[in-house]
Amino acid sequence: MYPSVIDVVPRDNFMLDITFSNGECGVLDMKPYLGFGVFNRLKDSNSFKKVAVAFDTLEWESGADLDPEFVYDKCIKKIG
Repeated sequence: MYPSVIDVVPRDNFMLDITFSNGECGVLDMKPYLGFGVFNRLKDSNSFKKVAVAFDTLEWESGADLDPEFVYDKCIKKIG
């Protein structure tokens, strides 16, 4: 079972700082995914920054969301 996302902070250059329920933190680079489907809407930085935690994962006002497993697997974990 994957940990839940409990906090997200959007950063410049389409990066997200993410905190998980197991205490781990990581950075998710969303640039590789912005050319696909609903994620095209996030190419606008104002839309991208409207990210929030919904249930146990990430969701944007534009309707885009991510599976918690994807978020956890693709995050570069921060050490220390």
